[in-house]
Amino acid sequence: MARKAVCCGLSSLELMLIVLFLLMTGITIGLITVLAINLNSQTPEPEEPTPSVSPPENPYLIGVGRADCTGPVADVPLMGYANPDQTAGGIHTRLFSRAFIVDDGSKRVVFVNADIGMVSQRLRLEVLKELELKYGDLYRQENVILSGTHTHSGLAGYFQYTLFIITSKGYIKSSIQPIVNGIVKSIDVAHKNMRPGRIFVSKGEIVGSNLNRSPHSYLNNPEEERNRYKSNTDEQIVTLKFTDLDGDGMGVFSWFAVHPVSMNYTNRMVSSDNLGYASYLFEQEKNIGYLPGEGPFVAAFATANSGDVTPNTRGPYCINTGERCDYLNSSCPIGGTRMCVAFGPGNDIFDSTRIIGENIYRKAKELYGSAKQELRGSVHAAHQWVNMTDVTVQLDSTHSVKTCKPALGHSFAAGTIDGGGDLNFTQGAVEGDPFWDGIRDALLGAPSKEIQECHNPKPILFSTGEMNWPFPWHPDIVDVQIITIGSVAIVAVPGEATTMSGRRIREGVKQELEKNAAFTNSEVVITGLCNIYTHYITTYEEYQVQRYEGASTIYGPHTLSAYIQHFRGLARAIAEGKVGELPKGPEPPFFSNLFSLLGEPPVDRSPENTTFGDVLQQVHPVYKVGEVASVTFVAGNPRNSGEMRDKTFVTVEKFHNSTSTWEVVHTDASWETRFYWIKGTANQSNATVEWHIPLSAESGTYRIRHFGHYKQRVIFPVITAYEGSSHTFRVTKTLYSL
Repeated sequence: MARKAVCCGLSSLELMLIVLFLLMTGITIGLITVLAINLNSQTPEPEEPTPSVSPPENPYLIGVGRADCTGPVADVPLMGYANPDQTAGGIHTRLFSRAFIVDDGSKRVVFVNADIGMVSQRLRLEVLKELELKYGDLYRQENVILSGTHTHSGLAGYFQYTLFIITSKGYIKSSIQPIVNGIVKSIDVAHKNMRPGRIFVSKGEIVGSNLNRSPHSYLNNPEEERNRYKSNTDEQIVTLKFTDLDGDGMGVFSWFAVHPVSMNYTNRMVSSDNLGYASYLFEQEKNIGYLPGEGPFVAAFATANSGDVTPNTRGPYCINTGERCDYLNSSCPIGGTRMCVAFGPGNDIFDSTRIIGENIYRKAKELYGSAKQELRGSVHAAHQWVNMTDVTVQLDSTHSVKTCKPALGHSFAAGTIDGGGDLNFTQGAVEGDPFWDGIRDALLGAPSKEIQECHNPKPILFSTGEMNWPFPWHPDIVDVQIITIGSVAIVAVPGEATTMSGRRIREGVKQELEKNAAFTNSEVVITGLCNIYTHYITTYEEYQVQRYEGASTIYGPHTLSAYIQHFRGLARAIAEGKVGELPKGPEPPFFSNLFSLLGEPPVDRSPENTTFGDVLQQVHPVYKVGEVASVTFVAGNPRNSGEMRDKTFVTVEKFHNSTSTWEVVHTDASWETRFYWIKGTANQSNATVEWHIPLSAESGTYRIRHFGHYKQRVIFPVITAYEGSSHTFRVTKTLYSL
């Protein structure tokens, strides 16, 4: 009774408390649920790539690959300014080959873009030979395009024609082999990585990043033709976006008309220049956590119709007076063409390279992000070899013209505003010079009357088509090639087409393709410096002015018409499904007994009481972000290191206290590092390494290391590896944060 009385006596209070507890619990749970739902609605799920439309039933097979193709970074001439004394002395950025393979299930095409001056005929033949050994006839001359970015800070020595042999110090095996190996490896990587994917095309404009360097020639084109365009340069950028079927990015390929000569004729460092920097930025953004040149995402930037286009957007000035250069012939009253140089947009060549590269990268990134037009349909490839010295061009039903044996005009020796000649030649010369013509006649022989008449109004300086010792000076047999992916056509131009020349080629190819409904609204892109180098391609009207580009149009005034005729023929064969009926054409030569004019590197010597890798000038103990850390080592000749692809002469390393280990944060492939090799006297040399510390660098302890090899001679040459390290130093956000 007592227990029951206690229970029943507290029941009303207990019941009230229980009700209140349950009520509060319910309210609390409700509030938590509402809050959770609200927070979930405000915090989006991690964004997954979603295709714009359903993937095609038969997707392309896509492979992308990249490989180092950097050769010896000492003593070898840089390829671009035709100056054998402009030899390599270090690394600004490494050079890479980037390959893209697309397969529609029955046909396959390959496009390679390499950080080199241009593709030579010998280089292409060597690469195709290696591909045949590995893959049989899977990758061959019909379906493989090799292009060069046209950096003028790549290495020379990979040509088989005499003119280029002279300006490159010969045929240098140690220079061509890394390029061949790098191109083949990039194709190997792409081949191994092939998987189903999708391709999207987009295009936009980049304003203020290119300038016509021969506007006087451009103005000689018909006014009605010029009025169809708003600029005397092509400001269009075309971008292909490659993804897998899940929408994850695999790569990007972009075309923009600009000369990679931001690193100008004063530069001695191997560099991929402005287009290479655009690739660097895109790849670094996509390949998070990887060092430069590593990671799965591949970004290639090719030059288009850039023959008369400079990135030096401030234009030409007389560097000795500060005055504007003469408009017609780009020369100065004192010093001639050598004093007339274009600059900008930056404060120096590195800054200009950065600005132009960033501009191109930013627009390509925008187009990549917004690309929605998907490519569908077959892939095609058409290729022919053509004897460009003997092409008859049918202008109309009653008139025809012919191309010429190759020759260079007087204005070729004048150079351009991106790098003028040393002698008293000027652009726009339509008459010869008795003094120089007399020297030429005595040394090389006079041009024949036939070749002079064929090239008129060009005053011939070198009649290269009539010069064959020790090898022909210029090629006769030239590649013409087109590949198509869906409605996009890539025209492989074997030289440097000017702005208007490129427009005319594009127009002709587009007209032929669009006769087939499958190519309606086709997008035709020009890729220069492909497969073989044949200098410049101007319009007939530009040729009459005989500035540098016209003087360097080696097959005469009708060169462009001949190329258009052949490219139209390739496009017609693709559109009509008759590629198999195209004549192969005469095969190019493969010369033996090529020779080098570059001797073997001598033995290395170190200063007294030092050894290789010792530090001659130490780093400071502390640097603030934005400053430059510099250290100088006793060095050997980098050529003694042999092939250094996929290796590095430099590392910048950060110390981790938690693990007591060093992490490599930069190599000589990084934009932030510069590796200068300085040749001294008595076979001694130094290596200065600079680290331009980015604002994003973490505070902490760092060191800079240098790796190399030196040569000694005992009974026979002995190559020995060495390395050196700076003292450790601190990097801080401000000097007051120690």
